[in-house]
Amino acid sequence: MKYNCTGVILAGGLSTRFHGKNKALLQIHGKPILQYIYEVYQALFDEIILVTNNPLEYLDWDLEIVTDIFSIRSSMTGIHTGLFYAGHPYVFVTACDTPFVKRQLVETVLAGIGGNAEWIIPKTSLGMEPMCAVYAKQCLQNMETCLRNEKFKIQKCLRKVPTKIISEKKLLEIDPELISFFNINTPEDLSRAELLVQGGLP
Repeated sequence: MKYNCTGVILAGGLSTRFHGKNKALLQIHGKPILQYIYEVYQALFDEIILVTNNPLEYLDWDLEIVTDIFSIRSSMTGIHTGLFYAGHPYVFVTACDTPFVKRQLVETVLAGIGGNAEWIIPKTSLGMEPMCAVYAKQCLQNMETCLRNEKFKIQKCLRKVPTKIISEKKLLEIDPELISFFNINTPEDLSRAELLVQGGLP
């Protein structure tokens, strides 16, 4: 089933702990991290947008490549850009360094689309997960205002928009280890990811 939603992947990090290597293209068990996400997105979305300021690195990928509208390094900048270019009224957003995002978890978040909710976001014991969430086009104006005023905290920016929270209890039913939120920040994370795949994930 394809959803009335655009899949957005943010690939704008500096990768300082990987000496500038592109995290999206780091390999886990012989496959780029981006490929793990792309395969999930292909099953769900008819439009996939990659937000990056290094577009030449992705010319071989079958997706729409866009660059940040605001020249400010923040995750909100990427989300704003994905929303701006999206052809659907909603976007689902994740980062390029989350290889184990589960299709079922994404579908659970997408199921929250409807009614007046403009922001559909998972919440765990560690807090909100804005990098695994749905944003409606109506969020654009709020984000633009915040970016122009150099306020980069997503939760503060969107605190007044109609929000639907996906509870940890519901998330655990689909993803008992909450592995969908695991991201590759360090070489140690990359080694752990390799061991997870060798052990049967995803």
